[in-house]
Amino acid sequence: MDKFDPKIHDDNPPLDAAFLAGMKPSRRGRPKLESPKVEVKIRLDAEVVQHLRGSGPGWQTRVNALLGKLVAQGQI
Repeated sequence: MDKFDPKIHDDNPPLDAAFLAGMKPSRRGRPKLESPKVEVKIRLDAEVVQHLRGSGPGWQTRVNALLGKLVAQGQI
């Protein structure tokens, strides 16, 4: 690789105060949720977990929805 030659490699803007003042931090990832979910650890019977996982992808979301319905109905 050739040494750095400013005549060839001069496509970067100067890092002066005006340039740095216009910079803003990058935002990576998903936007923050208004009410984020909480991670919990729960111990379930092996047969229950096997059945739930056997229902296919999205089983945790379906369990969450069912529990939410039961809470809303005052059953748990």
